[in-house]
Amino acid sequence: MIRRVLFMISSMRGGGSERQTLILLKHLNRSQFSPHLYVMERAGDLLSQVPADVPIHSFEDIRKEPVIYLPGGMMRQQIRHLKQLLSDESIDVIYDRTFHMTMIAGPASRHRDIPRISTIVSPPELALPLVEKRFVRMKQHRLAKAYQASRQVIAVSKIAADSAANFYQLPSKSITVLPNPVDTAALRQTTEKEQQPETKSTLALVCVGRMTEEKGHRDLINAIVTAQANWPNTNPAIHLQLIGDGPLRADLECLARKVHKPHSVEFAGTLSNVAPSIINADALVLPSLFEGMPNVVLEAMALGTPVIATRAGGTIELEREEPTILWADPQNPTSLAEAILSFASDPKSAARRTQAATRLITEHHNIETTCHEIEHYLAAACVNESN
Repeated sequence: MIRRVLFMISSMRGGGSERQTLILLKHLNRSQFSPHLYVMERAGDLLSQVPADVPIHSFEDIRKEPVIYLPGGMMRQQIRHLKQLLSDESIDVIYDRTFHMTMIAGPASRHRDIPRISTIVSPPELALPLVEKRFVRMKQHRLAKAYQASRQVIAVSKIAADSAANFYQLPSKSITVLPNPVDTAALRQTTEKEQQPETKSTLALVCVGRMTEEKGHRDLINAIVTAQANWPNTNPAIHLQLIGDGPLRADLECLARKVHKPHSVEFAGTLSNVAPSIINADALVLPSLFEGMPNVVLEAMALGTPVIATRAGGTIELEREEPTILWADPQNPTSLAEAILSFASDPKSAARRTQAATRLITEHHNIETTCHEIEHYLAAACVNESN
């Protein structure tokens, strides 16, 4: 029997959770499951990459602005829409990912008695107040109730799992840690490494992420200022490419004018495919204040690009027996500048870390292994429901 699975994500704009959802939609075993996609709005470059056999359902298609505004009115409308969709499409099991989708899926699935697999992608005690902003306590309570009702709760890192257990008062054993996978073969198909001259005139750094406070872009730009002030004349000039957009972009562009050579910082905006920029950079820099399991670092490791990152959240779990990342302290531009200087002065160490990172991806972030585990949880949820 083929089970209908509804994958839920807010949009397909290109963040880590959206990319992970796309991977699952592409790799889910069609002999066991028929995947559907539910989004709040039909937005994002990744929509065009959703497999043709995956029906896309959107709340945007039926959304109505309320005549009278009442707190929670839009969410109630979303829940009603999802309830009807679950019935109309005969959905057997739900896979919800991110806070908002879980808050909607929880009550809608209870009404239809449909099992759910829920994934927690970042430490909620840090992320929920930043993402939701209003009525945080109430949303914390709703999420706790939704996760308690899930057949399986998955966290993408141990740090995210521990945070969720504490924040939602969930039994630690009820949360399974399943790190994000990387579709290495698909990544490499979309990239081609450019031939570099023997003597380079620039050190190319790239940072990928939405321009919000927790991503640490401000610290990175300040680190570039410090690094330039201490940069040996023998080193190539720094060029930093910032890929992404967000509410802080204007402020960051203003801050970037303080850089000794203003054109050293390039704001590239949102790109539909960031892999070519990553593979052709000398290093990827992740200056985040916290992370669940950073997809962009996994992709850099899979592509063989060195990584400079802050010791923040689940990023720490991307180093095991061997050094894989050149570390800096979060919220510390001086530490980040020192890491950039260290990277530029010691290419042999960078090469060893990159080789170790490639092995880590192969051994612990394999797409086939992860998909098989997700399929196991989905199948088990359906079997339990039928019993």
